[in-house]
Amino acid sequence: MVLQVQTSTYEARTQEIARQLLAATQENRNFFSALRDQMRWDDKLLAWAMSNPGLRVQLFRFIDTLPALRSKPEIAAHLQEYLGDESVELPATLKGMLNFANPDSMPGQVAATTVATAVETLAHKYIAGENIKQALKTIERLRKEKMAFTVDLLGEAVITEAEAQSYLERYLDLMQQLQEASKNWTRVPLIDEADGEALPKVQVSVKLTAFYSQFDPLDAKGSEERVSSRIRTLLRRAQELGVAVHFDMEQYAYKDITFSILKKLLMEEEFRTRTDIGMTIQAYLRDSEQDARELINWANQRGYPITIRLVKGAYWDQETIKAAQKHWPQPVYNDKAATDVNFEKITQLLLENHPYVYSAIGSHNVRSQAHAIAIAETLKVPSRCFEMQVLYGMGDKLAKALVDKGYRVRVYCPYGELLPGMAYLIRRLLENTANSSFLRQNLENRPVEELLAPPTWGQGDGKVPPSPPLSPSSFSGAADTDYAEEEERKKSQQAFQNVRQQFGRTYLPLIHGEYVQTQEIIDSLNPSNFSEVIGKVGLISVEQAQQAMQAAKAAFPSWRKTPVTQRAGILRKAADLMEQRRAELSAWIVLEVGKPVREADAEVSEAIDFCRYYAEEMERLDKGYNYDVPGETNRYIYQPRGIAVVISPWNFPLAIATGMTVAALVAGNCTLLKPAETSSVIAAKLTEILVEAGIPQGVFQYVPGKGSQVGAYLVSHPDTHMIVFTGSQEVGCKIYAEAATLKPLQRHMKRVIAEMGGKNTIIVDESADLDQAVVGVVQSAFGYSGQKCSACSRVVVLEPIYDTFVQRFVEATKSLNIGLAELPSTTVGPVIDANARDRIREYIEKGKAEAKVALELPAPDHGYFIGPVIFKDVSPNAIIAQQEIFGPVVAVIKAKNFQQALSIANDTNYALTGGLYSRTPSHIQKAQEEFEVGNLYINRTITGAIVARQPFGGFKLSGVGSKAGGPDYLLQFLEPRTVTENIQRQGFAPIEGAE
Repeated sequence: MVLQVQTSTYEARTQEIARQLLAATQENRNFFSALRDQMRWDDKLLAWAMSNPGLRVQLFRFIDTLPALRSKPEIAAHLQEYLGDESVELPATLKGMLNFANPDSMPGQVAATTVATAVETLAHKYIAGENIKQALKTIERLRKEKMAFTVDLLGEAVITEAEAQSYLERYLDLMQQLQEASKNWTRVPLIDEADGEALPKVQVSVKLTAFYSQFDPLDAKGSEERVSSRIRTLLRRAQELGVAVHFDMEQYAYKDITFSILKKLLMEEEFRTRTDIGMTIQAYLRDSEQDARELINWANQRGYPITIRLVKGAYWDQETIKAAQKHWPQPVYNDKAATDVNFEKITQLLLENHPYVYSAIGSHNVRSQAHAIAIAETLKVPSRCFEMQVLYGMGDKLAKALVDKGYRVRVYCPYGELLPGMAYLIRRLLENTANSSFLRQNLENRPVEELLAPPTWGQGDGKVPPSPPLSPSSFSGAADTDYAEEEERKKSQQAFQNVRQQFGRTYLPLIHGEYVQTQEIIDSLNPSNFSEVIGKVGLISVEQAQQAMQAAKAAFPSWRKTPVTQRAGILRKAADLMEQRRAELSAWIVLEVGKPVREADAEVSEAIDFCRYYAEEMERLDKGYNYDVPGETNRYIYQPRGIAVVISPWNFPLAIATGMTVAALVAGNCTLLKPAETSSVIAAKLTEILVEAGIPQGVFQYVPGKGSQVGAYLVSHPDTHMIVFTGSQEVGCKIYAEAATLKPLQRHMKRVIAEMGGKNTIIVDESADLDQAVVGVVQSAFGYSGQKCSACSRVVVLEPIYDTFVQRFVEATKSLNIGLAELPSTTVGPVIDANARDRIREYIEKGKAEAKVALELPAPDHGYFIGPVIFKDVSPNAIIAQQEIFGPVVAVIKAKNFQQALSIANDTNYALTGGLYSRTPSHIQKAQEEFEVGNLYINRTITGAIVARQPFGGFKLSGVGSKAGGPDYLLQFLEPRTVTENIQRQGFAPIEGAE
């Protein structure tokens, strides 16, 4: 049962308490302490950040980089690079300090020391200690001030199983040490007991996702099993020691699965009666009120209360950016007032249900805490059921004022090395310096009425607004599936069942609108399990290829005259059909070419985007250009080329086949699609979609066949106008040479668009965020088993961090799950077929002769599997560092300095993708200018280009032609024409506006 009390009942009392608390937090400091604060550099930095948005951004970026800098000259150089940026207006003091000529100079060293010390002082304001000794000192001081605590362990992101195990062990150790120390603490009645019941003196706060390095909502079951076993160990030990455990909430993607795991676990007989465990709700989430109601109902069924910590939420920027980039609805309120309204609503809900849940109200906003107290007083909530919480270093005066009023206050104390603690520090600084922050507004002495006014928010229709388009002119792509939603996971599983029921069917070629029988039929196999036949594919003969050519030739005159709006309409219909069949198409991709589920889903998005983007682009180009002058019109227009032969690869069997095909079609060309043999079933599914979308007979034809026979015939045919190819460099060069030869009766030069792979490098410099770099390299190298043209196969690492990087890279790779592509836990699936497997094995043997094996993982033997292999200390000229392997094999190369790293990266025949992990502005600038690649990615993965956002393609021997998914791509499928007409008659010409 849920009590309901009118909010207005509490308002008068809220105002009264809030004014008392505010007065206590605003008591004037004496003249000397004010003077001292003005002298302190850490306070100066904060004050400048508040008053200068440009400086705030650059200063926080510098602080983020600081832990990676190893010497004073490095710190001085980065200070100049970040704060000397033209966008930053510097306060005079700071400007004077940065005015040194050389980072090695004495003034440079002084600047480095001053700022580094100030940042360290700042960090110590928000971090309770760098080690257990310092943390205990802080805790003992808090207890003297009658404040309880909860300790959170700061650490590197957990990206390896070794780190996940270590996270658990560090907490077990921490609890032991805190419990040991607590034996000597004198009892403080205000915080150690409530309503005659003793409360645990020690509390720790943990993050659920840190207990398993591969934690992923897509693999809900696997994640739950791995996490739960470690949490049981933690909770058992906590019970033996009498320690309370609280679970923090992290990013939105993990919310539902976190609640689900904890609810199941805390219903187990062993843990059901525990009342010293807590969970967290973030009020900035739109569905947090619903979550609170569900938790209350669950706690009621459980029969024993748990604590719910209510906070506003700390990842607002991250959540809004992710939703915008993914085209997902915004999970958070876009307006701070909306969060405040929701916070008060949930506070009331929790306190009204105090028999079932204990409330921990976490806020530094005086009004929010006063509102909670007003409700608790009115409802006479027992003191065991209710406490206030603040972050260490954030709400000190408020905490003291609350203690003085007799309330239990708990301080959230993060402790750990300052280096990994920087991410936490920056979240706190952002919070402290934001315009909407209560702490900042209070510092600025805003009027009391304004500070304490009840938050108001116009809810509109209550619907979640979609994320705003990324820029007014930008193309808005299809949204990938959000597997954090249980419904979507079920849909995916159902699709696999449906697709499996269709295994073994025969797919015939489509020639002139008819599916035709063939003499030769091949089996398409599941690379995860080659005893499974996905489908049987009819391969056309050269005679049938000839018929297809005739049909295309016959269909061309009417297709070229079909209005562009009609052609674009067919593409948009195809995109809609793909969206409807998304889960099914993903399942076909997973099963026919062994691509893991999430990557297969992203491929469907890409195919949809190609259809919609090229439809839009062709409508733009169809308008042509007017270059009129008085008395003469000049029209610049485009016409189709003729017949396009599309030869598509198996590694993006839907996206690349769709992109190349629909580009040719929307431009008015008749198109023959010859897919790779190993992915012909998916191409047959694309054919079904284009036919249903209304493509006329003969305009599009599906012609699976042997590359050496049918492919060669189509390429050399005199009626072929264009060959659009994605595949190996060897085949691409043959096509290029063949297309250049003029055949009898051929009256045009053939146009070739060829994408031919890469030997892609990621550079990791000494200022890089290693958590980010290791995760990014692992994903770029081993996603889809290294079988993307954009995959990372070389990592060039600067000497100072080389050993650390290699060690973490190896550990992170060891933690990957290798298995059947369709399993939600799989990160590394099979390679495409036996030929690929054997070829990659040969390269691995060559690598062993040239370099040291840092890691070679075993692989299952029921499919075409190869475990990831990492070579270290590789020479830049080694075979494995120069030739495209197209498998899960990575060469790690050491570089002395950044210039050498760039030279190594550029010293290859290819120029497709490249990446840089760095927080040094001059390195980022240099890479933008000198890194020879078609797609350069900075501080992110180098795979997964998105249509119209990262048009894709390279140069050198990586290919010829313009970038797919970009504004120039369709021009290659068109012939431009200029039409000039003299419109004068007998000296008379129409003049616009003459009437």
